[in-house]
Amino acid sequence: METMMILVRQILQMFLLAGLGYLLFRGKKITAEGSKALANILIYLSLPAVIINGFLVDRTGEHLLGILWSGAAAAALLLLSILISRLIFRRDAIASFASSFSNPGFFGIPLIIAFLGQESVFYVACFIAFLNVGQWTYGVSILTGQPIRQGFQLKKLIRAPFIIAILIGLFLFLTQLRPPQLLQSCLTTVAGLNTPLSMFTVGVYLAQADIPRMIRRRQLYLVAFSRLLLIPAVSLLLLTLLPASLYSMKMALLLAISCPVGANVAVYAQLHGKDYAYAVETVVVSTLLSILSIPLVTMLAGFIW
Repeated sequence: METMMILVRQILQMFLLAGLGYLLFRGKKITAEGSKALANILIYLSLPAVIINGFLVDRTGEHLLGILWSGAAAAALLLLSILISRLIFRRDAIASFASSFSNPGFFGIPLIIAFLGQESVFYVACFIAFLNVGQWTYGVSILTGQPIRQGFQLKKLIRAPFIIAILIGLFLFLTQLRPPQLLQSCLTTVAGLNTPLSMFTVGVYLAQADIPRMIRRRQLYLVAFSRLLLIPAVSLLLLTLLPASLYSMKMALLLAISCPVGANVAVYAQLHGKDYAYAVETVVVSTLLSILSIPLVTMLAGFIW
């Protein structure tokens, strides 16, 4: 019960931060251009720092086994998420994209750290990598109607900040080398920006949404149901098949797959000339409803596991 209260408090704190982002945008203290700058800090500095920090653990047999299991489980969960979303939203590319891909980097990692501790970030590195690959390939394919191979650029993927961070983290984990104390302290400080900046960005999205229209749009609730309840429930059953000794890994992955719609659906919709406002609304509605769904899914997992 105590750990559950920690999770609930963390979610409430994140929504308070989103509220501050909303007020700053409405008060014209953050502009649309300013929110893009915040997103760049998140993508190029904060999230990579969080990922690298997650790999600064001892190279034990348990951790080696955990990363192998987590990689295989992450691939299975994402494929399952894509399949379920495709079946439900065959004629709605934005809804299919939104339902398929959660927001583990900006939304999930703060919850994982609060609920399981910093070391458990280690278990979602593969999930974040596979998710971003899926967005850049399958996600772009369904938005544009082009074959996956046409939109896939390996060089661009390798240069992505999260991939570089994972490679650095893996190197540090396997070699057990550690950055100098000053650099490690700096990494921790930059990683600490992840939660406030990501939630400020969510608040900016909320401030740009047409709330009356958004509330009346039924499709958004179907997207939220699929992303927040259906996919996590099926994922929970799949993760139950794994050994009980992998509890931290299973819970970290469950939190990652249970997160609301990732903000990249709006980024890619805007980039490819699709319905940007609709994409933003899938992010906002699912994020607001996740305050109820994530504790529910986590409690269910606690009863089963």
